Order: sequence, then C-alpha cells, then structure tokens
Amino acid sequence: MSTVLVTGGAGYIGSHAVKALRAAGHAVVVYDDLSAGHRAAVRGVPLVEGDVRETARLEAALRRHRVSAVMHFAGLLSVEESVRDPARYYDHNVGGGLSVLDAMRAAGVGRLVLSSSCAVYGNPVATPIDEDHPTEPINAYGSSKLAVERALRDYGRAYGLQSIALRYFNAAGADPDGDLGEDHDPEIHLIPRALDAARGGAPLRVFGDDYPTPDGTCRRDYVHVSDIAGAHVRALDAPAPGRVRVYNLGTGTPHSVREVIRSVERVTGRRVPVEAAPRRAGDPPVLFAAAGRIERDLDWRPAHTALDDIVATAWRWHERHPEGFGPTTP
Repeated sequence: MSTVLVTGGAGYIGSHAVKALRAAGHAVVVYDDLSAGHRAAVRGVPLVEGDVRETARLEAALRRHRVSAVMHFAGLLSVEESVRDPARYYDHNVGGGLSVLDAMRAAGVGRLVLSSSCAVYGNPVATPIDEDHPTEPINAYGSSKLAVERALRDYGRAYGLQSIALRYFNAAGADPDGDLGEDHDPEIHLIPRALDAARGGAPLRVFGDDYPTPDGTCRRDYVHVSDIAGAHVRALDAPAPGRVRVYNLGTGTPHSVREVIRSVERVTGRRVPVEAAPRRAGDPPVLFAAAGRIERDLDWRPAHTALDDIVATAWRWHERHPEGFGPTTP
C-alpha cells in the first residue's frame, strides 16, 4: 500500500481526492496551511500544517511519513484576483509548485499528480478543447499553472520525475454521501453562489451578459468534484508514464450561466435573484473539454454528466451544512 501526500488536502477538491484515495486503499497524509482549507475536512488521516513554499518542512513530512507519491492541489485559484495581483499568484502557485518538486527530489519521491486547469488554454481557437490546443493563458492564474506544467517536463528530463497533469474544467458539486462540500470565503464559484442566493442570500451577480454566446452569458464545462477526484486516483495508479502526460477532465458539454441559474431553480424549487454586473477580466466566453484522451488511456469518464444531478449534490451539502465547515483556521 502506497502513502500519498496531498498538498491542499483540506480544501475543496483535495479533500475529495483524499476520500477517493482512501477508498482505493492508499494511505494518505494531508499537507495544508489551512488558509483556505478546513481542519474539519481532514478525517482519519494525519494533517501536517505548513505552507508548500516551506521546502524543508515539506521534505521532512515526505521523509517522516515515507511518502511514495504526491498529489499537488495547494495554490490560489481566483482568476479575477490573479489579474489584479499577478505577483501573488506567481509567488504561491509557481513558487509553491517548484518547492514541492524540490522537496520531492530531495526526499527521493518520484511520482506526482498535478492539479492543473483549463485556464492554460486562454481564449479557445476551437471547441471542444483537446490537449493539443495552443496554450495561451489570458490571466496569471492560467500562466502560473502552465509554468508548473513546463517545470514538470524539465524535472522529468533532468531528474526522472514521473508526472501527470490534469487540466480540469469547472469543478462543481459535492460528495454524494454528504460528507464533503464546497466552502470558500469568499465564495467565487457560480453554483454555490447561486445556491446561496436561492436560500435568501445576496442576489447572484452575473458578470457579463453580452458575450458572443446564445444567451449572452459565459458557457462552461461543469465536472463533478468526485469525478475529478477519481481521475486523480486513476492517474496515480496508472503505469509509470515515462514522461509527463497531460489530460483534460470534463464532460464535453458546456452550460451557460443562465442555464446554471435555471438548474438551481429546478433543483431547489426557489427563485434565484440576479443582479447584472460588468464582465470580469480574464474570462473567455466559452470553455469546454474534449476528454477522449484520458478515457482511452486511463479508462476514466465522468459518472455525473447531468447538470441538475451535479447541482443537486451541492444543494444537499449546503442544506445539511448551512455554515459549511465553520470558519477557516488562519
């Protein structure tokens, strides 16, 4: 049985990956500074508190727990914030990613699964987007993810690192068992913001209604968080890639902001109050995946493909946990 260290394992996607790893028989150690993650999301596994930029601390954790592979989720994730403050994203995401690679190299850990993003593609020149699409990020978030992907290639050639980068589209939903869900402060993702508006919170701000799409709002590919977690386990358990591999994770079906709003209203039986807002910098009009490569290579395909199903899992989580996991721990 291998021991996997999961950076950012107290966060939204990382905590779901921890659950999937344990179900697959892996031992897990979580490494998280709890700046955005939640202690309550870490259940039944050791938690090492630390910043991934603390290379020596991370190396010590790898050695102490005899880690054989790493899943790297830790990092900043707001596209809008990355446009305002790119320096912070290069520091945390690129600096943190390189620190993880250097700690692994020092500790003799040679296998990595990287949480990457469709933001590396920028404005698509063709859809659906496959892995051979040009990578031209239009925001610092996407640029920071692509920089770490490029480092994987160089570390693989020079040091023999075996790695797989998973470029997923819009993570959504919650653990179908109701144990885990999405709890950011502030919340930046569409579905939980729409659910909050349906529950009586502030009106949902729709950022731009004049995009070149059928209803004027952005269209995105919403992939269930448990499916993303399962893909990470498939990537970890795959034969050694021999070089860095890159895979898209998505359903192949885009949904507009207005379609998501209607789905939330169907699932909750409540109206979602809406407030128009200007476009956000760094938002492409349409992003959706061609995910045939990972289906062919790793036999992965999403189990949750209906938008209402994805929204329903998120709604159950928010109904059962109206305060989420509680306050984040600084």
